[in-house]
Amino acid sequence: MAIVSSQSGSGAAARRAVDNAGAAPQTRRQSLLDPRSCPEDDLQGDSQPPGSTAAAEPPGREDSLRPRRLADYIGQSELKQVLGIAVAATRSRGEALDHVLLHGPPGLGKTTMALVLAEELGVRCRITSAPALERPRDIIGLLVNLQAHEVLFIDEIHRLNRIAEELLYPAMEDYRLDLTVGKGTTARTRSLPIAPFTLVGATTRAGALSSPLRDRFGLIQRLEFYELEDLQAIVERTAGLLRLQLEQEGALEVARRCRGTPRIANRLLRRVRDVASVQGHDHIGVELVQEALGLHRVDDRGLDASDRRLLTLMLEGYGGGPVGLETLAAGLGEDPTTLETVIEPFLLQQGLLQRTPRGRLVTAAGRAHLGWPVQLAA
Repeated sequence: MAIVSSQSGSGAAARRAVDNAGAAPQTRRQSLLDPRSCPEDDLQGDSQPPGSTAAAEPPGREDSLRPRRLADYIGQSELKQVLGIAVAATRSRGEALDHVLLHGPPGLGKTTMALVLAEELGVRCRITSAPALERPRDIIGLLVNLQAHEVLFIDEIHRLNRIAEELLYPAMEDYRLDLTVGKGTTARTRSLPIAPFTLVGATTRAGALSSPLRDRFGLIQRLEFYELEDLQAIVERTAGLLRLQLEQEGALEVARRCRGTPRIANRLLRRVRDVASVQGHDHIGVELVQEALGLHRVDDRGLDASDRRLLTLMLEGYGGGPVGLETLAAGLGEDPTTLETVIEPFLLQQGLLQRTPRGRLVTAAGRAHLGWPVQLAA
């Protein structure tokens, strides 16, 4: 909970000690992003590796394609309405926006929304991730260097260690840091004021956050999977920014196969672009999309090779189930955790797989999708 220094004396000395302790880790771990400077892999989804650093990119580059304003952000209408009201009210009062927690599956746009909020507020967004904040001075170095009303985005915030989390409590509530300066009998506690700021936390596991941390967020919002129409609009927008001549039916075909996730939609579109470039096609129709995604073994419902391997093993080896997780993992040569957290969720969402007390079971829809006869209930 405290950073220990041999220095003692005035608050200015404490600040210098904290700045010296936090400056190096900040340079090494923190990333300061302008919303225009973002990887193409996440044009509307969220993607920023821990500890990465990105500099401002020249206009027109393909890695500068995220939406920058709420009006440009496609989908998540309820979330945009709630945040839009909060931003407008905050700007009218001249205050820092209340802290925001965004949770939901990966690839839905949590990082992008943090950058959009910063753009709407007219401030910078400093981006880091919880695994990068290993020591107290890491989080302290970030907080003492924040300017008034800036946005601090912490990805995978549920992975914060206990000390970093407890340092955030007074920072979030009262905009201060409680520090211990000195050692032994000369140790004393000092409160260091920091600038009012907005913490935007993102997590794929909201239930893993501790209650004290979760309760300090004023806005807690979940990002949902995208509707087909929104995904098609995202694909068409990305195609326009990439200067691709993509037919409407081709955009719809990409949207159907992206698992409701903008990050996957943009990834698939780039694979289609690769095939079109190699084959010399200036115009991309639905046939070319089907050919390109077929090469990558992504079918018309978004299932990839791993998904079909699982369903095929269950049907051919175990008659469709029920069969246990450990047995399936051994048969596929996969780790059970990977099977349960990476492959199964989409199959469950699509109604192709069912979990029962006796084990996993392929549903009638799963059988039909792979062309197996549907078993009638006895």
